[in-house]
Amino acid sequence: MSEKETMDNETEPSATAGDVAAAPLSEQQLAGLRDSAVKATQYYEQWLRTSADLENYKKRAARERQEAIKFANEALLEKLIPVLDNFEMAMAAANAPNTSVQSLQAGINMIQAQFKAALADAGLQEIEANGKPFDPNLHEAISQQETGDAPEGQVLQQVRKGYKLRERLLRPASVVVAKKPGS
Repeated sequence: MSEKETMDNETEPSATAGDVAAAPLSEQQLAGLRDSAVKATQYYEQWLRTSADLENYKKRAARERQEAIKFANEALLEKLIPVLDNFEMAMAAANAPNTSVQSLQAGINMIQAQFKAALADAGLQEIEANGKPFDPNLHEAISQQETGDAPEGQVLQQVRKGYKLRERLLRPASVVVAKKPGS
């Protein structure tokens, strides 16, 4: 083949799908296309509504989450208000004439018990450490003391109470731990 023939063959259009004349559609095919177009429009509108509902849900959930955070301590504060009232009454009684020390002590002991009960209802637990083995997950050793009266590693004295909120440690108990006497 000569160069000219090769170029002529390359420039001749080849038959493609676009060159085929479109055959007219039958009524049944047109009806099917119309039905498909109607369904596509319905699905698109349904998708738009669902998308809008999802966005509204996200906004509402975020608003409710913020409100829950804002008022999370409401129940605890409702339990502590009566304790505050009793403290105020105790202060008024302490400033009144003819108040005995014993009655003030009894009143303060009752307020302390009420305060501890309110905190316990909220999930606060005291960590009792005296006489127990040292646990670094619950205790903070502030010193060691040599003794032959207790096994090594046992808590001899609790200097400051520790607290947990349900299963989470809020503050470890500060303790003095026993160690064997040196030779």
